This record gives sequence, C-alpha cells and structure tokens, in this order.
Amino acid sequence: MNNSINHLPLELAKSRLYLELFVYPGSANYYWSDDYSAEYYIAVAKAGFISVTEEFKGKELLIPEIQHNYALLDFKDLHISRKVQKLLKNKNLQLKVSEDLEPAFYGINALHKNSWLSRKYLNTLKATKGVDSNFKALSFYIEENGVIVAGELGYIIGKTYTSLSGFCLREKHYNNYGTAQLVLLAKYLEQNNFAFWNLGHPHMSYKKALGAKVYTRAEFLRRWREKI
Repeated sequence: MNNSINHLPLELAKSRLYLELFVYPGSANYYWSDDYSAEYYIAVAKAGFISVTEEFKGKELLIPEIQHNYALLDFKDLHISRKVQKLLKNKNLQLKVSEDLEPAFYGINALHKNSWLSRKYLNTLKATKGVDSNFKALSFYIEENGVIVAGELGYIIGKTYTSLSGFCLREKHYNNYGTAQLVLLAKYLEQNNFAFWNLGHPHMSYKKALGAKVYTRAEFLRRWREKI
C-alpha cells in the first residue's frame, strides 16, 4: 500500500462538508481505515466509496475507493447476446436472492486466489444486517442440478445496487452462465424498480458488453445522491 494514502475516519466519512470540500474534488481515490464496524462500512458505501481490503505491515486494512469513473447500467440499455438468449431459452435458470453470503463468498474465493474478499470483510458485511433500513448486503446466484455455478455479492442502498465481486465455474459446460447470471440480475433489479446498477470500475469489458456506460465521479455522485 502507498504510504501517502490518506486515513479516512468515521467522523470524516460521515461529514458531507468534508467530502464535498476535500474528497470529491480531489485527485485521490484510495483511502484507508482499520475500522471494520458495520457503521463505518455503511457510511463509506453511502458516500459513494466501494471498499476492498489490503495487507499492510501485517495488518489487514479496509481500503475505501472513491473512483474516478464508474460503470453504471440503466436497464433500458441492457444487452443480451444471442448465446445468452439461447442459454436462457434452453435452460430453466432461476436467479436466487439470499441474505446468506457464505455460498457466494466460497465461490469467489475458489475462483480468485488471494482475493481481497477476506473472512474479516465478509463478517463486516454480515454485521450490517439490521443496522440501517436503507442498506442490505445480498448474494445473487444461479444453480444447475443443485450446484451453484455463478453468483456475486453486493449491496442495496435505496434504489441502487452495487456489485462487489462475483464468480462463475470455469468448466466449458458453464460457458456464458456468468453472463446469464448478470442478465437475470439486471432483469430482477429492473422488475423491482431499481434506478440503476453500479458495477464499479469501468475497465472490464464484460460491463460495457452488458450495456453499462461510463460516468465520471461527479456525474456518478449526482445520480447517486438522487437515488440512495
């Protein structure tokens, strides 16, 4: 971790004035904290940060990022490829929505070695349950023959959903299942009157292929504040 990354304590993360004057207009995007409380996690999430973890001098730190750009999906822009259309037509794939975060956690860590999604991070997500009526951590996944083949973790704030991390089994048989899970999730969000889907970093090609568009930090924050 870069030693110049600024510390962001809870009182500043909850200060709209501090964020508006010193964080949002600045060039910095990464901050750090050793506060793994549910209150802290929810505060930075509501402020537009997406948090990961990083090891620094033997200590696991929470790294909230206020990104320079965000990939947002408006559901009218959802693109479904022919391969995924065919898969959804031929298979009775159903999206599961659950407050049980463990299956997705195991799937993500099985796929992504040395994942930032640690047990400590997961415990913080679990601890948010019931703390704030406007925040909810959930898992979304699809199964085939009782096996979870693709899924993700994320959180709902107001009328927005933010993805954290996801996975899909890599066997050839499951080609396009990961994209099918994303399409089913987009349809679920649309049917439940969500305003948009925050997919985080825009550089991954699958997000644009899904129909997401890139917004600057300022553009994102304007939309974000209207819907959380």
